[in-house]
Amino acid sequence: MGETFDLRGKRVFVAGHRGMVGSAIVRRLAAEDCEILTATRAELDLLDQAGVRRWMADRRPDAVVMAAAKVGGILANDRFPADFLYDNVVVQTNLIEGAFRAEVGKFLFLGSSCIYPKFAPQPISEDALLTGALEPTNEWYAIAKIAGLKLCQAYRRQYGVDYISAMPTNLYGPGDNFHLESSHVVPALMRKAHEAKLAGRKTLTVWGTGTPMREFLYVDDAADALICLLKTYSSDSHVNVGSGQDITIAELARTVASIVGGDVEIVFDTTKPDGTPRKLLDVTRLFATGWRPRYSLRKGLEQTNEWFLRHVEKGDVRLGAA
Repeated sequence: MGETFDLRGKRVFVAGHRGMVGSAIVRRLAAEDCEILTATRAELDLLDQAGVRRWMADRRPDAVVMAAAKVGGILANDRFPADFLYDNVVVQTNLIEGAFRAEVGKFLFLGSSCIYPKFAPQPISEDALLTGALEPTNEWYAIAKIAGLKLCQAYRRQYGVDYISAMPTNLYGPGDNFHLESSHVVPALMRKAHEAKLAGRKTLTVWGTGTPMREFLYVDDAADALICLLKTYSSDSHVNVGSGQDITIAELARTVASIVGGDVEIVFDTTKPDGTPRKLLDVTRLFATGWRPRYSLRKGLEQTNEWFLRHVEKGDVRLGAA
């Protein structure tokens, strides 16, 4: 595991603090005796290498958590492959290189479970990386994240810096994106279920066959795991971050519908892609730290639904077009 990284009195920069994951990390860091550094897009353009270098040199953070990324679901990845590859590669390279120049003590890079081969043995261990072909519907994002992970390893090996990487599973929770053209499955299903309830519709359409199995982790659990790794983990290999349990998309849809309410029948649009048939992470390495999730899937979905209801009334949820 390496030596413990004590956060007390440290200046911790959370890149991407306004996103779902970044905001959860900020909430979690509030319990630590540290100074949290953030920057809005107007204050710091992460695509600007010179600007990132200047900001790092001026603020001198002791640690960086890289939660900034261009993210989206299957549809967005398919429509904008250049954006997903270019933007993510540039942002993460600027942050990693800028942190190195500023002599940052600890860097935590956040990747994604989509880095693994489409047909990786289940559950997926960290060693499965680069052992097979990626899922074509999100390979652009996956390749960017693999590059970031490898860049952290390269800096660690060449310069001896304490850069680590974590690969979270499918995350959901407060602050998620509910735009139907760019959202992931949980917020998309939740929004569809709400709209069906309000319109009195009797069906809820789900992409694909409903048979793929997915693992989900509530975002505040993810943030807690990431801070645990920031404080206690120091090694060349990346670490999977997940719950260790999975569920079919069909069962997820039924669970979401039961939480939202309304009498709907789940209908499957088999003209849409399923994506990877199963994606369950091996979380042995994470659980070895003693960490465990606190939220069950249903409890996390209930918390997310409550947040959605509060914020959609205020008009400050990213809904986009129906």
